[in-house]
Amino acid sequence: MSTKDAALPRAPRVAGALPRVLVVRAPYYKTVVDGLRDGALRILAEAGAASEVMDVAGALELAAAIGFAVRGRQRFDAYVALGCVVKGETDHYEHVCREAMAGLTWVALHQSLCLGNGLLTVATEAQALARSGADGHNKGAEAAVAALQQLATARLLGSA
Repeated sequence: MSTKDAALPRAPRVAGALPRVLVVRAPYYKTVVDGLRDGALRILAEAGAASEVMDVAGALELAAAIGFAVRGRQRFDAYVALGCVVKGETDHYEHVCREAMAGLTWVALHQSLCLGNGLLTVATEAQALARSGADGHNKGAEAAVAALQQLATARLLGSA
């Protein structure tokens, strides 16, 4: 195993039935978000999870889409939100980041969801690319690990 491979996040063990996970992504920065998706799907496959990927218009739509999924006909055990917001010349960045993060937190808490948050909020696209590559710093992989760890906790406590 190389040093690079040793740094890769690994899927946590989740007791019970194999998880069903919805990955919701806002692909405005397509290369970045594709990298986040690939990292998340690697972790989910390693865990034996069934996964579906759905795109939304932007970061602000991530939380609402997850809320729609909760009220929908299909049942998911966990959710992963992926996207990227890069700072621009106006304060729009601060508003989008704050509200998108608040929305994800709100939906997770109020719906008691196992949610991994992989929404990057960065100053530059280079920072985003560094956090979405195939190495051990992939925030999509980390978000999938977080969602699975939450699911493992929920199942252990009898909440899922």
